[in-house]
Amino acid sequence: MELQDPNDIAAYDELEQRRIGGPEPLTRAIELRDYDPSWPERYAEHASRLRDTLGERAVRIEHVGSTSVPRLAAKPIIDIALEVPDTTDEVAYVDDLEAAGYVLRFREPEWFEHRLFQPEDCSVNLHVFPAGCSETDRMVRFRDWLRSHDADRELYLRTKRELAGRDWKYMQQYADAKTRVVEEIMTRAFADE
Repeated sequence: MELQDPNDIAAYDELEQRRIGGPEPLTRAIELRDYDPSWPERYAEHASRLRDTLGERAVRIEHVGSTSVPRLAAKPIIDIALEVPDTTDEVAYVDDLEAAGYVLRFREPEWFEHRLFQPEDCSVNLHVFPAGCSETDRMVRFRDWLRSHDADRELYLRTKRELAGRDWKYMQQYADAKTRVVEEIMTRAFADE
């Protein structure tokens, strides 16, 4: 996804028009909860459902995002990165995911051919990428770095709390507003190779 200026409402209005089912403006403040030890269990339940649903078409499944990092507050939404052989071959997986309760919400061909699915209760963001996608590796690297580097985890938490306290029209504005600190942390994570 091309990152936007979080203050450019017109750009986000245009982006949200691409959402399958229409735009979804925020209707309440962004809620961050203290780390919940049940989050990995919830991820495991969804990962099992995805494996059962897709079989070998589920090339890789990873728990990513803040709910995957112990001691990190997060929105109570499980982020999952799923790799399938080819995201553009939607006939090979979309109907099966939708039958399993995950609804296609976004197609982003310009961002690694990403597809976003969510269950009706929006308790999961299922990010679907093609096999071998560098973005999955980047998400896992960020997760692992935050798990083992207290100072960067605290920096990220402070940033999230400050940004969650602002008024946003769309959730993506909040996500994009975190980009500067994410890139700062990723610079350290990749310098450590």
